[in-house]
Amino acid sequence: MLAAELTAIGPAHEVVKAVEVAAPGAPAADEIVVSLAACSINPADLLLIEGKYASLPEVPSRLGIEGVGTVEAVGTEIDHLSPGDVVLSLGRTNWAHKVVLKGTQAVKLPADIDVEQAAMLKVNGATAYRMLKDYVDLAPGDWVIQDAANSGVGINLIRLAAAAGIRTVNVVRRPELIEPLMDQGADVVVVDGPDLVRHVHDATGGAEIRLGIDAVAGSMVHRMADCLAPGGVIVNYGLLSGRPCEISADHLVFKGLSLTGFWLAKVASGLAYDEVAEMYQALAERIQDGTLVVPVEARYPLEEIEAAMRHAGTYGRGGKVLLRPNG
Repeated sequence: MLAAELTAIGPAHEVVKAVEVAAPGAPAADEIVVSLAACSINPADLLLIEGKYASLPEVPSRLGIEGVGTVEAVGTEIDHLSPGDVVLSLGRTNWAHKVVLKGTQAVKLPADIDVEQAAMLKVNGATAYRMLKDYVDLAPGDWVIQDAANSGVGINLIRLAAAAGIRTVNVVRRPELIEPLMDQGADVVVVDGPDLVRHVHDATGGAEIRLGIDAVAGSMVHRMADCLAPGGVIVNYGLLSGRPCEISADHLVFKGLSLTGFWLAKVASGLAYDEVAEMYQALAERIQDGTLVVPVEARYPLEEIEAAMRHAGTYGRGGKVLLRPNG
């Protein structure tokens, strides 16, 4: 069978190869074998491959943070999963025809779920879900502001917020993104610039905004802080600008704002398996009811992994790039 392998640290389309590996045998007592149906290529995958993530990966190593598939076999101690179940893999080597997982590394999903949409839940869906849920007690009618609103996390956040009656201000860099995000359910979309605070004030009628979601860092954090009400919280989960977060003492001391970081891996490591399963099953329901629908731009087999990596790293894509390991 084929699996994606990291052969060196560097540009993904140059260093990720599809290699022949031995197919899994019978699982151990606490393991399952999963045949992968769909895998998302996430920005975190690309950062890891390029050596720009939290830690350097080993070389060579298997890859793939996200994946959904069907259980092929279960060990004798597994009682919550059965062959034929559709599962979300919590493992991190999913770019392969098949993977072996511990029973606690898979969450059962509805049998009729859209596997492509489910393959995008583990990172982006969960990140949006937790950032909306964990930092500010939001009620219907409240406002949230986010940048990188056209990203996978951003679209998930728009749709989850809209379903909960929470209004969103969405900051983008290009005016052509306004209409597509309004179609996704955004309440306000504004183009970033030095007058951001004025545009946000005018668009929301001066509404109090207590939560800011930032993936850009750099000076964007300062402009977002200007838009927040006293006592507000900015949650940073990315570094798209490549710059440290910029925020003034006035924001922190006199306005009483707080700035905190979010890393899903760290958050999830503090949750019990039942809590993780509950979160992903709740998100799966949002796929089933049509709340979460993320555009897919392209699909590739494992045999075309280099082309998939190149496409995933292209700026200005209109949707996610997926791997379909088993067709």
